[in-house]
Amino acid sequence: MASLIKTMESETFESVWDALCDTPEEAANMKVRAELLIDIRERVKAWDLSPEKAAKRLRLTRPRLNDLLRCNAGEFSLDALVVIATAAGLALHIEVTDLTDKRRRG
Repeated sequence: MASLIKTMESETFESVWDALCDTPEEAANMKVRAELLIDIRERVKAWDLSPEKAAKRLRLTRPRLNDLLRCNAGEFSLDALVVIATAAGLALHIEVTDLTDKRRRG
């Protein structure tokens, strides 16, 4: 009887976004949004405010705050997250690196 067992090839990715997204550009966007969401969420939790007061401080509705606290990156554009981070009192710094150097070495 012939063996029906197939071996699966495994792929390794730098991040979950690289595995889930269709393009490197989409993955990069999702990585930045996820990082920003986590930073905002940590700031909101540190306030120790009621959800209503936290939403008001961020100029969000309660449902939008809930999306933010659950880290639903797909629910927020990068532009929206920049506005929310600023309302949370966070300063943003963008770091740009050359991917072509990394790819040549890797």
